Amino acid sequence: MKLGMKATLLGIAIANLVLPAQGKVVATEERGFAIAHSGDVKATPDIVWAQLVHPETWWHKDHSWSGDAANLWMTPTAGGCFCEKLPNSGFVEHARIIHVVPSRMLRLFGALGPLQGEALTGTLTVTIKAGTSGTTVVSFDYVISGYSRFPLKEIAPAVDAVLAEQHRRLLKLVTTGKPE
Repeated sequence: MKLGMKATLLGIAIANLVLPAQGKVVATEERGFAIAHSGDVKATPDIVWAQLVHPETWWHKDHSWSGDAANLWMTPTAGGCFCEKLPNSGFVEHARIIHVVPSRMLRLFGALGPLQGEALTGTLTVTIKAGTSGTTVVSFDYVISGYSRFPLKEIAPAVDAVLAEQHRRLLKLVTTGKPE
């Protein structure tokens, strides 16, 4: 394993120790895992959607390639991009948008973070459903499968922690106007 990959995996493992997961790894196997996070927010589905499609406002900079969340953007159309600008005209495609139902569902296809360098496929489905008493339920479901040079069962908790943080930040932004 390359030194850069080891450092990335170590960083994710450390983050897993200090970031409380708000969901769980619902399944793990040798060649994949599934993660689910769900929470209620006091807002309409339209308000949640308006924030969701602007990851630059809620995605944590520590989980970007550039170290600056302002470089993130999302184009919520079929074939659109959840992407990031990098120095010297570089970029990274975190995921491709494959299904959009505004204010109800967004599905992205991509292996996030260090998973991107492996022969993995990932599908992140974000659902937004009206709850009770003016709340909205926001769920993140992420499924990864394929071949990896590191054990997927071991990395699943770290990926869970990162997604838990993004989910929490989105809900907090919708609720308070600030992701922290």
